[in-house]
Amino acid sequence: MLNRKLFGVVVGVGALVGVTNLARAEEPYIPLISKGFQHQFWQAVKSGAEQAAKEQKARITFEGPETEAMVDKQIDMLSAALAKKPQALGIAALDSKAAIPLLRRAQAAKIPVIAFDSGVDSDIPLTTCATDNLAAAALAADKMAAAIGDSGEVGLVVHDQTSRTGVDRRDGFLNEMKAKHPNIKIVSVQYGGGDHLKSAEIAKAMIQANPNLKGIFGSNEGSAEGAAIGVKESGKKLVLIGYDSGKEQKDDINSGLMLGAITQNPVGIGKCVVDSAMKALKGEKLPKKVDTGFYWYDKSNMSDPKIAAVLYD
Repeated sequence: MLNRKLFGVVVGVGALVGVTNLARAEEPYIPLISKGFQHQFWQAVKSGAEQAAKEQKARITFEGPETEAMVDKQIDMLSAALAKKPQALGIAALDSKAAIPLLRRAQAAKIPVIAFDSGVDSDIPLTTCATDNLAAAALAADKMAAAIGDSGEVGLVVHDQTSRTGVDRRDGFLNEMKAKHPNIKIVSVQYGGGDHLKSAEIAKAMIQANPNLKGIFGSNEGSAEGAAIGVKESGKKLVLIGYDSGKEQKDDINSGLMLGAITQNPVGIGKCVVDSAMKALKGEKLPKKVDTGFYWYDKSNMSDPKIAAVLYD
């Protein structure tokens, strides 16, 4: 009798372990490879992805290189993720071309690819969850023009010229100035890799080389934070407009150092990636792009519930 009871317990526990393992096996594994990990923006994207994964019963990982200049390291991370044979994949490419060979491998293995934040120059991703960066940067240009009297010299500190976000934010700003604000002269476009220290040095050099400079646009969190440091250290008073959010930018806006910035919806981007991947795994057709939205924020509207919901620390 004792042996039967013991045997029954062992069998029961074994069956329970088997069910648990089966449940885990049924959870699709979806690695997300981001452009970086150091900015609060990426932490907010991660948070959104984790929320969606919990709701959708998916298993995700979220990683990115230490800086947004490490294209080779991101490619290594992408290769390692594919080696684990995931059910789907999310990628925010640092270089819109460099990732394509590996994404072709994913496509050949029938692994659905979802791009986020920054797309790739390929139709391999089934969809891209991202801000309309051209339109958002155009709005930043309009705000800059209004703040400097629609004339004068302006410079740009851009995070890179290889990712889709870097190119679109640069071009969205430049194209809007050319089309609607012909009396504004763009005197310099520099690239700081999204690193706040490098961007600060760039901003200081830009101010020194252009004594009549009226404004600087920083195209992402690191670029804007760095430009703010550079402006502060230079002692020059000019109009500074940023992109993204984060504590430093909000503090700079509240202090008057920065006029305002464009905020994306990073939590929404993260949710979109996982939701889209799960839809793809169920065979649902996806739109080529999901516009996750953006807002202009400054000291006057930061407490607006609609704006506050997409600002992050």
